[in-house]
This record gives sequence, C-alpha cells and structure tokens, in this order.
Amino acid sequence: MLLKENIPFGYVFGKIKYELIWITLYAVGIAIYHNFHITRISIPIAIPAILGTVISLLLGFRSNQAYERWWEARIIWGAIVNDSRSLTRQLLTFTNYAEDTPPEVIRFREQFVRRQIAWCYSLGQSLRKLNPMGGLDRLLSKRELEHISRYDNKPVGLQELHAMDLDYALKQGWINRYQQVQLDSTLTRLCDSMGRCERIKNTIFPATYSLYIHLTLNLFIILLPFGLIEFFGVIEIPLVVAIAASFLLIEKMAIHLQDPFENKPTDTPVTAISRNIEKDLKQMLKDWQIPQAPEMEPAERFYIL
Repeated sequence: MLLKENIPFGYVFGKIKYELIWITLYAVGIAIYHNFHITRISIPIAIPAILGTVISLLLGFRSNQAYERWWEARIIWGAIVNDSRSLTRQLLTFTNYAEDTPPEVIRFREQFVRRQIAWCYSLGQSLRKLNPMGGLDRLLSKRELEHISRYDNKPVGLQELHAMDLDYALKQGWINRYQQVQLDSTLTRLCDSMGRCERIKNTIFPATYSLYIHLTLNLFIILLPFGLIEFFGVIEIPLVVAIAASFLLIEKMAIHLQDPFENKPTDTPVTAISRNIEKDLKQMLKDWQIPQAPEMEPAERFYIL
C-alpha cells in the first residue's frame, strides 16, 4: 500500500515513461512538419475536447470500480484481523485460561494460535502467487507442514487442521459442544473471507472494457496535437505531453488498483497486516518475542506490503 508521504516522482512517472517518450517524439514531429510547411493539417479543437470528455467519464467509472475492488480487499483483511483475534480470545477463555491449566492444554492452545498466524501469512502469499509455505516452518510443526504439503490450497489444509483440533479438544473435554460451535462459527467467517479474497483475485477486470478505453485514449492523443498546433505553435509539445500524462496516469492508477493482490506497492498490505495479527495473537499468549519487520531500503520506504 502506498503511504501518504515520500512517494517519489520517479515511481509515479516511471509507470508511463516509455509512453511519454513516444508522445514527445510524436508531438515534436507534428510541430516540425507544421512549421516547415511540409503539412498544414489541423482539426477543430472541439473534436479532441469532446473525445477527451468521453474518455474522462470512462476513466472515472473505471477508477471507481477499481478502487471498490481494492477497498473491498482491505475490508476483507480487516475482518480477518478481527476474526483472528476473536478466535484466539475464544480459545483461551473456553479452555480454562488460568494458572493451573494442564500442560497439554497449554500446548494445544499455543499450537492452534500459531497455526492461525501461519494461516494469515499463507493466505497472503498464495493470493500473491508466492510460495504459500515460505517462512511457515517457524510457526508450524513438521507434522503440520507435511499435512498441508499435500494440498494445492495450503490455507484450506490449515483450516482443516483447526477443525480436527477442535474435534479433539471436544473429545478430551477441554471445550463443550456449545463452545465448539462458537469456535467453528469463527472459523467459518475466516473461510468466507478467504473465499472473497480468491473471488477478487480470480475475477479479472473485463478485458474488452480496458481495451476499448485504451484504444480511445490513443486516438485522443493522436488527434490532440492537430487541435492545438494552430493556437499554440510549438507550445503544443509540452501541452500534449502534460495532457496525455494526466490521462495515462489515471489509467495506470485504475489498472494497479483493480488487482489488489499482485505483490506491488499499490497492493493491499497483507504481509504487514499478518505481522500485526502475529503480534496481537502472540501477546495474547504472553509470548513477547515478536519478529521485527524487515528493514526496507530508503527507495522502498514509500509503501508497505
């Protein structure tokens, strides 16, 4: 997620640098042809103005839809934070959270909570098409790692282990039937959140809509110098570049926001959220050894993942 401050201009304009190079060369070529009387083609300024108005409406609609996808992803991960805390709180209180708690119950709770932390990391990494088991060996036992290695969807395997442990706790008498139902309801909400994330990830923005906007935008940029050259002369070069850059940046912004799980600076910060979940859940376990966030290079401090 991009932060509010210190976003470098190099990152912003780096997204359209090649397009701006070609547009600048094109605008310079039109100015040369016009000033040396090689060609005197010009069109009324109203034509690119009308086209620009239409493109503005289309880009506005696309930007709104893209932001809604990004914001929905953030809302889902906010729910994952809440449900992870609720699951841990329920587990600790339901299993007689006291000084005389049996050692096997303490081990059960620690294993369960650490697995929930691993689930958050694994879900975020799988959504970004990274290794969903990367770094989980510090949280999971060898038996758990071996169990989920057989699953294509690792978070599903972790949730199955959750369900099996709840059934075991019920049979051991550590929780009663009503408490198991309550814990299972929280697990169901977490599963729902996972499915909603996967829906956003696997549902692409309509390709035809993107193509039509891009083609119309290119037509607008092609016509723009011919509409400005009669009024501004060579000044049309910076004007064309500035106007084109504005439209291109809005288009790029929408493209990045519409895919919130692509391991880019504009992503939903699932890793940072998972790290906060780990901190909260471990502190609920009275475990104060919280891993620190990796130190970022100065050039990368304008966003969090």
